[in-house]
Formats: sequence, structure tokens, C-alpha cells
Amino acid sequence: MIQIDQLNYAYGHKQVLKNIHLEFPENQFSVILGRNGCGKSTLFKLMAGLEPVKDGLIRYSGKALSDFKGKNRAALLGFLPQFHKTVFPFLVKDVVITGRAAFSRYRPSKSDWERVDQALLDLDIEHLRDRPYTELSGGERQLVMIARILVQAPKVILLDEPTNHLDVYYQSYLMKKLRQLSRQNFTVIAIMHDPNLAFLFADHLFFMRQHEVVKPESKTRITDPKFLKSVYDVEFHEAMIQDKTIVIPDHSWL
Repeated sequence: MIQIDQLNYAYGHKQVLKNIHLEFPENQFSVILGRNGCGKSTLFKLMAGLEPVKDGLIRYSGKALSDFKGKNRAALLGFLPQFHKTVFPFLVKDVVITGRAAFSRYRPSKSDWERVDQALLDLDIEHLRDRPYTELSGGERQLVMIARILVQAPKVILLDEPTNHLDVYYQSYLMKKLRQLSRQNFTVIAIMHDPNLAFLFADHLFFMRQHEVVKPESKTRITDPKFLKSVYDVEFHEAMIQDKTIVIPDHSWL
């Protein structure tokens, strides 16, 4: 269980997280939704240890992230940030193997390289193994970075907008894969902007608005147009497709 309690954070005098209370179940696929600038990425930076927790608590199975050091932290947590850039033309296999750095003191082992090949195979990108990373499309780069996390084999995977740059096929493919990973003893938590992808694939949904966590009222559906308007400031309509509920923005607000 990942527990966040009474978490506050500010950049200078600008409050970006206000009294955050969240619990993410283990071995499930959870998604955080909300408008740009509501604090989602800052929350992930705190959860990943990239920013210090000064006011509040974040605990992994009852322990603070600071209790995990070196390879123990690498075995606990993998993080895909919203933006990542590599300027050197490393081969894809060499980018992915860096996910094993905390576990290999001198040089990668045969087992490490086998993990690389398996991760590339799992994501259906084994044909990219010997391609320069800088020559790949944005979507291909995103999948390579996710493969880098998979070889790390962490218990918790944090992904900030993982479907960025992906076409419709790879969006669906990746969401299915993330759901599968959650069934294989991974706790997967993602920030996303597309509510429909989240509705279709996630086990648990959390919403943020103006730097706070918001919840629908008791017995209110998460697809309820009034609730979603309170999150996104957009009118929505519900639609049923093959027993699944999706939401459609009302174009009249434009």
C-alpha cells in the first residue's frame, strides 16, 4: 500500500499541493486525472524522491522513501517523467540496459542483457534493439524508456503521461500492457489526460483540481458529467459502447 497523508508543497509562495490524502492499492493499475497545472506532476516528483517531502507523509508499505537506498530504491520504484531527452546516439539496447545500473557494479551480466531482450519483446519493439535512440519517433522513444523501467523490475512503476506521442494502436497496446503488469505483482500508477483510456483500462481513478484531490459524492458515478465538469471545466455527455461508458466533450462550449 502506498499512503500519502497531509501532503503540502509549494514553489516559493505558490502552493501547488494542498492537504493531499491518497492510498494506492498494491498490484493494481491506478490513474490520476486532472487539468494541466493542477499538481499531478509535482506529486509524482515527490513520490519519486526528486523533490523533498517537507510537509506531510509518503510511505511505501509503511516506510518513507528515504529509508530505501541504492539498489533497494531501484528495486522499489521506477519512474518515467513527462519529458526525457537523450542527445547522444546510443543504441536502444544501451539505453535500456541503464535500467540495470543499480544492480551491476562493473558491467552488465548475461542475465541483465536477457532482461533487456525480454523487455523489448514484451513491448513488441525488439526490432529496434540495435537502432540509434536519437533516430526513433517520439512514440518509439516512449516505449524504449518504459522498457528501461521494466528491466529495473521495480515493485512500483510511476508513469507521467505514458501515452504521450503514441498513436491509437500503441496507446491501447500500452494500456493493456500496464494493466497486465499490475497483475504480475507490479503496482502501476500513471498520470493521464485522456479520461476514456483511464475509464477503459484502470482499476482505480483519482482526480485532482486546483492542487487538491477531489472525489465524486457518494453513489455518484465517476463518469457523471457534472462531476467531470467540476474537474475539467468542460461539459461532457456520457455514451455507452459495448457495455463500456465513455464521455464526450460538448463542442458547444468552444
